[in-house]
Amino acid sequence: MRVCIFTNHFYPEDFKVNDIAFELAKKGYSITVITAVPDYPQGKFYDSYSWFKRRKESVKGVKVIRLPVIPRGNGGKIELALNYLSYLIAALCFIFFHAYIYDAVFVHLTSPFFIGFPAVILKRRQHIPLIFWTLDLWPESLSAAGGIKNKMFLYLQVKLVQYVYNNCDRILIGSQGFGKSICEKGNYNDKLIYFPNWAESISPANDALKYKHTDPFVNFTKDDFIILFAGNIGEAQNLDAAIEAANLTEDVPEIKWVFLGDGRCRNQLERKAAGYSLQNTVFFPGRFPLEAMPVFMERADILLVSLKDEPIFNLTVPAKVQFYMAQGKPVLGMLNGDGAELIAKANCGCCVPAGDYKQCAETAKRIFIYDKEKLQSMGRNGKGYYERCFQKMDRINQLETIFNERI
Repeated sequence: MRVCIFTNHFYPEDFKVNDIAFELAKKGYSITVITAVPDYPQGKFYDSYSWFKRRKESVKGVKVIRLPVIPRGNGGKIELALNYLSYLIAALCFIFFHAYIYDAVFVHLTSPFFIGFPAVILKRRQHIPLIFWTLDLWPESLSAAGGIKNKMFLYLQVKLVQYVYNNCDRILIGSQGFGKSICEKGNYNDKLIYFPNWAESISPANDALKYKHTDPFVNFTKDDFIILFAGNIGEAQNLDAAIEAANLTEDVPEIKWVFLGDGRCRNQLERKAAGYSLQNTVFFPGRFPLEAMPVFMERADILLVSLKDEPIFNLTVPAKVQFYMAQGKPVLGMLNGDGAELIAKANCGCCVPAGDYKQCAETAKRIFIYDKEKLQSMGRNGKGYYERCFQKMDRINQLETIFNERI
């Protein structure tokens, strides 16, 4: 089967669509990925990539076509808008002349929703099924994370979303809450399929020594209690509240807050922590490759996940939750909705309401005095739940079934 995948982000960027493309290629599928020149999350093109370099390549048996875009820079509104529009224009121009023949088209939707339009054109031109994996609700994310409140603009965005959904044959959703939001825009219930996230496939054992010299915990002692956040440090993560919580746990100096990663909010969070004089309890080691994460997570006592208190995020289960669970570590959640419900259902940690830094600090202090066996038990619960419900190959097999059904 010949499948065309549209995605804003692809290898060497770290996204689940990589697994889908590579695993399907292993199974004998002919996979073509139409994506952008990689620039996430640092905001500039990766080394050896540009508008003119490595625009077409083969990666693990997958044909990759990279479209020229304006890099996202530091993630400001204007820069992001230019990045989004440049991809849309490049994709529309490209697909007009694209002559490959496919049996299905698959969309990996992070943000923005515009990626759906060239996919619809290809679907209608070749009369093939369109499968749409929705990982970001639009235009809700424009309002929640982008701060856009203009009602007319948002109304027009809803109309655009409806046009794409009307042309989809299947809409895959990563959390059950997404279905409610999508069906508010139209009668799409028969198209919805639950398709949750899974943890990235990495082999950390061989990388322990590789990253030992950059170990962010090198100066910590065995008595320290490490609360680790790993991932994008952006608006949606609401880590401002985590810094407030860290300020309230300063009277327990053994509690260390470590924020691994980078993003548009990192600098302001570092300034906030410095303003509270938290240099001995709050740390920002920077961004590390994905394969280093399990090595560092093994050193942590509990893993932090946080989201803003917005309707869109209350419907979301961050992929970070499944990744944390797969590491066999307990989870401290500061979020609402589906994500909090999953942590509670798996009995793999503790949750407080989104943004409630006072309760987060109190919970951190309470967890600090837990015996090790209780923490390890929560970690085991999470890993067991992950292995039962979120295995990667279960999703790949599910996707194969969707591709091969008579739509």
